[in-house]
Amino acid sequence: MSQSPFDALGGGGFDMNALLQQAQQMQEQLASAQAQLADTVVDGTVAGGAVTVQVNGVGELVGVEIKAGGFDGSSVDDLSDLGDMIVAAYRDAKAQADALAGEALGPLAGGGLPEGGPLGQLGF
Repeated sequence: MSQSPFDALGGGGFDMNALLQQAQQMQEQLASAQAQLADTVVDGTVAGGAVTVQVNGVGELVGVEIKAGGFDGSSVDDLSDLGDMIVAAYRDAKAQADALAGEALGPLAGGGLPEGGPLGQLGF
C-alpha cells in the first residue's frame, strides 16, 4: 500500500492551490503598499528650515526648497555649505521614509512564513 508523503501534514494532503492563492494575495498587498508609499511625501529639514527636501515613501527625492536670503552663492564655501545641508536634509527625510516603509511593508515582508522558506527566498 503506498502512502502519500503529504499525509503526515494532516488533513489528507498539501493544498498547493491555497498556498499559491495566499502568495498572490500577499503580492497584491505588497504592490498596494508600495503604491501608497510612492504617493506619500515626507520632509527633511536642516538649519532651522534653511533647506527642506521632500522624499516620497520609497526614498525618491521629489523636491528641494532653499529659504530665500540664506545663500548668495558668491563663494565656494557658501555653495559647499549649501550642498552639505541638502545632503543632511535628504538623510533626515530618507530616514523618515525608511521608517514609514518599514511600518507599511514589515508585516508583508515576513509573510508569516519562516525566514528562508520558499517565499522568503523570493524576496517576500
